Amino acid sequence: MSSLPTTIPDYLEQLRRALAGADPALVQDALYDAEEYLRSELAENPKKSEAEVIASVAGSYGAPEEVADIYRDTEVKVQTALRPPTPAPRGSAPGRFFGVIADPRTYGALFYMLLALATGIFYFTWVVTGVSMSAGLAVLIIGIPFVILYFGSVRLLSLVEGRIVEVMLGERMPRRPLYSERGKPWLQRIWAMFTDPRTWSTQLYFLLMLPLGIAYSSIVVTLLSVSAAFIALPISLVLGFNGNLFVDGYQVLDQFAWWEWIAAVLGGVLLLFATLHLARGIGRLHGLLAKHLLVKSAQYQ
Repeated sequence: MSSLPTTIPDYLEQLRRALAGADPALVQDALYDAEEYLRSELAENPKKSEAEVIASVAGSYGAPEEVADIYRDTEVKVQTALRPPTPAPRGSAPGRFFGVIADPRTYGALFYMLLALATGIFYFTWVVTGVSMSAGLAVLIIGIPFVILYFGSVRLLSLVEGRIVEVMLGERMPRRPLYSERGKPWLQRIWAMFTDPRTWSTQLYFLLMLPLGIAYSSIVVTLLSVSAAFIALPISLVLGFNGNLFVDGYQVLDQFAWWEWIAAVLGGVLLLFATLHLARGIGRLHGLLAKHLLVKSAQYQ
C-alpha cells in the first residue's frame, strides 16, 4: 500500500490509479465524491492543513486504495440490484429469437429510439446556437462569460443525457458531475474545460444525435407500422375489408387467397420480432457510442 497522500490532488491521483481498469463512469463518480468530502472537511477545519485533514479522515473515509475497493464492491451490488431481470437464456434458435419480447432492455431501447428525435433536435439546436453566439460574442467583453456559461451547460447536458442512456439502455454512465480539480485557480479550471477533449466530443455527440434521432425514429415507426399492418389483416377480414392493402401508396395485397393472408400474418410476426432484435442491438451500440464520447477522455487512459 502506498503512503498516505498529503494533499487533496495527490489523494485524488492515488484514487484514480487505484481504480485503474474500472468503468470510467465509476471513476468520475468516485473522484467527485472524494473531492467533495475532503474539501468539506477542509472547510470545517480551517486551522488544519490538507495533510492533517487527510490523516484525520483516513479512518472514516479511508485511504485511496480502501475507497477504491469499496466503490468496486458497491458498484457490483448496486448494478445487481438495479439491473432489470433478464430472461433465462434459451438454447434453441427459435427460443432466442422469440425470447427478445421478454427482455426489458428491448422496450427501453425502443422508447429511446423514439425519444432520440426530440432530444436530437434539442441538442443540435443548443450546440449550433451556442457555438454561433459564442463565436460572435467572443470578441466582446460580455461574450466571455457567455462562452464559459455555454461550455458549462454542455457538461450539464452531458450528465442529463448520461442518465437517460443509463436508465433506458442500461449502459453505466456518470451520476456525478465531472471532476473539476477545484483546488486550482479559476483561470486554470476554465482553461482545462476548454482543452478537455471530452468537452468537444460531447458537442460532437450532440450534433450526431439529430441524424441518429431521425434514423432511429424512422426505423422504429416504419417497421412497427408495417408489421402491425400485416398482423392485423385477419381483423380487417372480419370488418369486411375487401382484400386490398396499400403501404405508402403502393398496393401490396389484392384479393389474396386465405393461405396468402396467413403467410402475410406470419411475415408480420417475424418482422415484429426482428424489429425488437434490431432495436435492442441499436440500443447496445448507442450506449457504447455515448460512453465513448460523453465519458472517456485522456485522463482515464
